[in-house]
Amino acid sequence: MNHSTETVWLPDLMFTGVRFESGLALVCDQRGRILRLAPANEVQNAIALKNRALLPGLINAHSHAFQRVIRARTEHRSRNNENTFWGWREMMYSAAARLTPEDIYDASRMAFLEMALAGITTVGEFHYIHHAPDGTPYDDSNRLAKTVVQAARDVGLQIALLNVAYARSGHETEPHPQQVRFIVKDPESYLKQCEQLSFELQKMEGVWMGVAPHSVRAVPLAYLKEIIRFGNERRLPIHMHVAEQPGEVSACIEEYGRSPVALLETEGLLSDQFTAVHAIHITPKAAWMLGQSGARVCACPTTERNLADGVVPADELFKQKIRVCLGTDSQVQIDLLEDARELEYHLRLSNMKRAILEGPEEKGPSSLAVRLFKCATENGAGSIGAPGGSLVPDRSADFFTIDLNDPSITGAARDDLISHVVFSLSRTAIKDVVVGGRRIIEEGKHPQQEQVVEKFRILQKKLWQ
Repeated sequence: MNHSTETVWLPDLMFTGVRFESGLALVCDQRGRILRLAPANEVQNAIALKNRALLPGLINAHSHAFQRVIRARTEHRSRNNENTFWGWREMMYSAAARLTPEDIYDASRMAFLEMALAGITTVGEFHYIHHAPDGTPYDDSNRLAKTVVQAARDVGLQIALLNVAYARSGHETEPHPQQVRFIVKDPESYLKQCEQLSFELQKMEGVWMGVAPHSVRAVPLAYLKEIIRFGNERRLPIHMHVAEQPGEVSACIEEYGRSPVALLETEGLLSDQFTAVHAIHITPKAAWMLGQSGARVCACPTTERNLADGVVPADELFKQKIRVCLGTDSQVQIDLLEDARELEYHLRLSNMKRAILEGPEEKGPSSLAVRLFKCATENGAGSIGAPGGSLVPDRSADFFTIDLNDPSITGAARDDLISHVVFSLSRTAIKDVVVGGRRIIEEGKHPQQEQVVEKFRILQKKLWQ
């Protein structure tokens, strides 16, 4: 029986975590929470989703939304001819230094719109631009954090604002003039900022905070300990760039006599609240340390290959039963399913073997795809504390639908449809996106799409022409 306070969605197929099933409806309440999955013949007044399959919304666990403005603008040699991450970073900094609060809103809204169109329903925003371009704090120290949050809310996404601590350029390194917008020099100021931000965000639906020490090179150990203590006491998500670059590992060994993961482990800073972003340049022993602590790893394969960072050792991470999630990071391309398949494909190139991440305990032709899809959903939800990620009672009604007649997946059998989705789906197949029971994308389009795109076009013209 369908109650007047319930909303019912009825697709042709629904992904229930392992397989697609037919004859099921998703029932949610007025708050946008899932009540149950019900047999189709037991519901009334359903919203029919013909020729559609319904899947849990994707969780983007690591994003720098403002970097959407530099997409394709860094695909050339840097001026100092340092054709690595460090050369790219200089170009990124030069763009970040020129953005006004209004620019950050328009850039963020564009990135979040693209996420929604790609089936992403929740984002973990690793936010580190805090001050005016000259480094002067705004009267409201959280002005830019709230600007990014507002952009996400206006698009309709849920957002974990991962507030970044950035204290220095590095160990025995001169201050970098283009980092002045990022720097919060002492933990007292940073934690005061976090307290106020948390108080303000808790008034907003679908918004929460996490803490994010940027990296070992940017946050000295005493400061780092204060942040993680604060996060642990409040059970907040704790995210940190870890071992993205060999230079970062070398600098950590020089300063502390230990690699980044070893430092975190020996200082008691790893836990099930901790997510190591990237974790590329780690040893099997470091992977074991992460696994023993219950920490997660967020891989960002599209960015990592774009920046020539290296390949995430996902096979070793999976061996240690580490829950791997995914992020779009620099926004060079916003397609979390592409990141999921790259997690496997990059290892194939390195090992010249196929199906590397398929677990020996898993059965069936789609088991690898199921495992990768979990990285893009459930694992991401656990990393950032998102209320969605799976279609089970009392979770947020966050989902997307795909057109079963889209050329990229047409002809797929039900038993192998999840493999088609993970390895072959085109973003053109995504038709509906629902967040908290509210449809924000219908027939592949957002109601504010034209205005968001136009504002971003004007911003890009201002920045680059």
